[in-house]
Amino acid sequence: MESTITTNVATRKRKPSMSLRQGLSVLLLLALLLLIFWLGGKKHFGLRQYAQLIMDGLRAGAIYALIALGLVTIYNVTNVINFAQGAFVMLGAMITADLFAHQLLPFAPAVNLFAAAVFAILFTTAVGLFIERVVIAPVRDASPLTLIIITVGVYIVIQGLALLYWGTGALKLPAFSTFFTEATRDKVYRPFGVIIKGQSLWIWTTTALVMAVLYWFFNFTIYGKAFQASAINRTAARLMGISPSKMSLLAFVVAAAVGAVAGIVLAPVTSPTYDMGLKLGLKGFVAAIMGGLVSAPAAVIGGLLLGVVENVAAGVTKSGLKDIFAFIILILVLLYRPQGILSKAKETEKV
Repeated sequence: MESTITTNVATRKRKPSMSLRQGLSVLLLLALLLLIFWLGGKKHFGLRQYAQLIMDGLRAGAIYALIALGLVTIYNVTNVINFAQGAFVMLGAMITADLFAHQLLPFAPAVNLFAAAVFAILFTTAVGLFIERVVIAPVRDASPLTLIIITVGVYIVIQGLALLYWGTGALKLPAFSTFFTEATRDKVYRPFGVIIKGQSLWIWTTTALVMAVLYWFFNFTIYGKAFQASAINRTAARLMGISPSKMSLLAFVVAAAVGAVAGIVLAPVTSPTYDMGLKLGLKGFVAAIMGGLVSAPAAVIGGLLLGVVENVAAGVTKSGLKDIFAFIILILVLLYRPQGILSKAKETEKV
């Protein structure tokens, strides 16, 4: 009886606090929207300009979503926040662009691109496998801070090796649409006056396909179901004969492959360099945090939302401030929605 009364009193005390926090979040969101429209009005922005900023933001957000998917996949099974995820993106982009530039196969450019992309995915996947077996597995029981420092060190090593091999120069990869037409530049669509490049369609389509493949794998295959069981309860999964070690390896393999795919479709949009992974990895981390770090669908929504918000905010202010807004969002989410933008707050009751 006493415990029930204590629980009810604690619940009543929490509800006003939660309502107040939610109210402050709504007010803050409205204030930010008003500020954006006010700043946009000073630049004489109309609906077309805002639509353009949103479409460009969705393109970047799709890349952030793929990176966030890799982070969430690893974290769900290993509780490791892999700050080397950006290195997988960089390897996918750099290897594909480098191999394509050398035209190693005596076939059409589209075939050479496909072969380069496949090799880049396989090589990056092998790197992910190596990292898990050689670096993460021996220290699996270390503290979370130690594991984070290790993944940061892994990223620095990969970036250093990339600098030694490719140098500081940027590589180039043609837009994918140029391989199927006689045009030398990316195809441009103008629905309602909004410019959408052909490579944007490739990025969105690839993101949707990756999500569909991962959904099928995790829900309709034996390994996928074993992976989900290990993510939900490692101890129970082990008792059922599922090896957490193999699931950890699978997580790194999937994350590396997804990261490489993100880098490949991103390469034609931005000339890839050896250090491109740092910024992308951090923004993917912000997207994963927005999704609560445990939900793949929420991480995808977080990535798209992050891309739109930072692009619109940079559009109405200054483009040089674009990277700042991502980390402002991170701070706000950690302060007001630490459980993620779509997750319900976990309440701990004293009984």
